[in-house]
Amino acid sequence: MKQLRSKNTRITFTVMLPLGIAAFLAAFLLGSSGVSIGELIRLIGGTAERSTAIIFFNLRLPRALLAFVSGGALSISGACLQGMFKNPMADSYVVGVSSGAALGATVALAFSAQLAFLGFGAVTILAFMGALFAVFLVYNLAKIQGKVSTFSLLLSGIAISTLCSALVYCIMILYRDKMEHIVMWTMGSFSSPSWDKVVVALPPMLVASVLCLVFAKDLNIMLQGDEAARHLGVDSGKVRRNLIVITTLAAASAVSVSGIIGFVGLIIPHILRLILGPDHRRLLPYSFFGGGIFLLLADTLARIVLDSQEIPVGVITAVVGVPFFLYLLRRGKKVAK
Repeated sequence: MKQLRSKNTRITFTVMLPLGIAAFLAAFLLGSSGVSIGELIRLIGGTAERSTAIIFFNLRLPRALLAFVSGGALSISGACLQGMFKNPMADSYVVGVSSGAALGATVALAFSAQLAFLGFGAVTILAFMGALFAVFLVYNLAKIQGKVSTFSLLLSGIAISTLCSALVYCIMILYRDKMEHIVMWTMGSFSSPSWDKVVVALPPMLVASVLCLVFAKDLNIMLQGDEAARHLGVDSGKVRRNLIVITTLAAASAVSVSGIIGFVGLIIPHILRLILGPDHRRLLPYSFFGGGIFLLLADTLARIVLDSQEIPVGVITAVVGVPFFLYLLRRGKKVAK
């Protein structure tokens, strides 16, 4: 079994490396204002035209970096939470990240808030704050006698997510003229990239992703159950608390700059777990790069699938994610039989 896992790991790396390079090249070369291969070579040599350099450095490069790191952060967060909950259907959104971010962004859009910080507008700032506040509520509601169980955390997440969604719909009804903007934000997009977003949003996503790797060994031990983990010196409650904070930081940072993009943290870790096995020391880093490649390709496809306009990247991830979701359902039924 170990030899098979090692072989699968080598194959995955062999496939993922050129696929990642191809994803970045596609992000640079394709689109209405894409950069040709010749222009890209001239850019590397420093002889490209000024207009080409502006397109590449001000639009294509920051957008590609945001899409890749956001996808990686969402995917590694989903892998951690799936291992922590022992549930392949879990991702960072089950603890209220997406619904809280949606409520914050909706408030900013509806009331035309003028808040700004480090180049970020009110929508980004309030989305980030909303995501953090929602998870804070979920965690504290789930706490019973100082302890947080997986079951209570999931129930609290569902309750807060439902409440936030209801408030979003209520605001949309009261401010119908803002409804289109709210709906478009909740479908996800990287259509307004900037280096300000890269400089401020990427560090917390990268730091949180690295911190997730620190807990890989603890997650492996927790797969044996809380009782066994305690005997092996792992405080499951403390690990859960730390991972909730870390994954929330990663997912909230991603959502604040991209809007709500579903299924990345669900399907990528699950596919890689089937290939690489449950060892989080391998699963987590590959989930980061797999999620980054997936979202980068999805964003490129969202730009080129229609000639006249760009579609939300959340539509692309949903088109891919829903069939996979149904596959998981059918697979679960076969296992149950």
